[in-house]
Amino acid sequence: MPENFAKTITDAPDTPFDISLRPPAFTEFAGQEKVREQLLVMVEAAKQRGDVLEHVLLSGPPGLGKTTLAHILAQAMGVGIRCTSGPTIEKAGDLAGLLTTLERGDVLFIDEIHALSRVIEEYLYPAMEDYKLDIIIDQGPNARSVRLNLPKFTLVAATTRAGMITAPLRSRFGMTTRLDYYTAEELQKIVLRSASLLSIVVDELGALEIAARSRGTPRVANNLLRWVRDFAQVRADGKVNRDVADAALTMRDIDREGLDEMDKRLLEALVLKFDGGPVGISSLAVAVGEDDGTLEDVNEPYLIMQGYIKRTPQGRVATPRAYAKLGLTGVKKTGDLFGS
Repeated sequence: MPENFAKTITDAPDTPFDISLRPPAFTEFAGQEKVREQLLVMVEAAKQRGDVLEHVLLSGPPGLGKTTLAHILAQAMGVGIRCTSGPTIEKAGDLAGLLTTLERGDVLFIDEIHALSRVIEEYLYPAMEDYKLDIIIDQGPNARSVRLNLPKFTLVAATTRAGMITAPLRSRFGMTTRLDYYTAEELQKIVLRSASLLSIVVDELGALEIAARSRGTPRVANNLLRWVRDFAQVRADGKVNRDVADAALTMRDIDREGLDEMDKRLLEALVLKFDGGPVGISSLAVAVGEDDGTLEDVNEPYLIMQGYIKRTPQGRVATPRAYAKLGLTGVKKTGDLFGS
């Protein structure tokens, strides 16, 4: 197993160009107030008892801070953290290699835990409950079981597909909680903090403009901030205000609602090619020339959240807001466009 298979929080040194924008503590973590308060209570209670933190399952769309919260939990408890992801744990030996390097109280963070195979899940159950790991060595008549005693540790798991987590695995977490999309005001705070770390000159209105187009996601906000920085450096003397941010994001075809070119192509296909639906995601994917998994995981959740699309048993259907977005006012039952 490669030495860098799982890394601690201190494994990746910061460089002047690539500064980690992740907040290191709860006090610097903006948004997700309910989740943050629950985790703070868990941390404080465990520290008062001198005990190890309960296992935690974090779910929600990508880029909302699940990995960041795992690192913050380890920092708050004063313990180490090992990070991996579900798809990379292919056999029991991989899991054993991670668990046997932990010390008491350490955090094991497994991202996309829904991608674990059922065989690995069965090995994980006694590790989570009894802090023991039974591994089968060899095969056939020579097969034998070896029991490894593990230190009491905390499993923090993250998933973007909570529905794929099996009931037996879910029941073994002391807390299961979901992260929701951020408001523009919460993202504005994140943009201003990131701008400070990256030495970007941005005013509050400029930060709000970036935040409002970030699809409620901190990762998107930070990526857009880097792009706006480059645009401002070339076109605006390095200073970001609302007009500069608007011009930069317009160049990237990101409108004021945060919709990008693919979002608009998806809406146009749904309304103009399929008469507003219902239509299956596979047909939409062919119509816009994109993978159906990408549309389902990246584009569709935000369009549904913003009320442009709704899912039905028959397929995807455009809402009146989608028609308004395209400059149309509605559709007859026959599929013919009509005016107000």
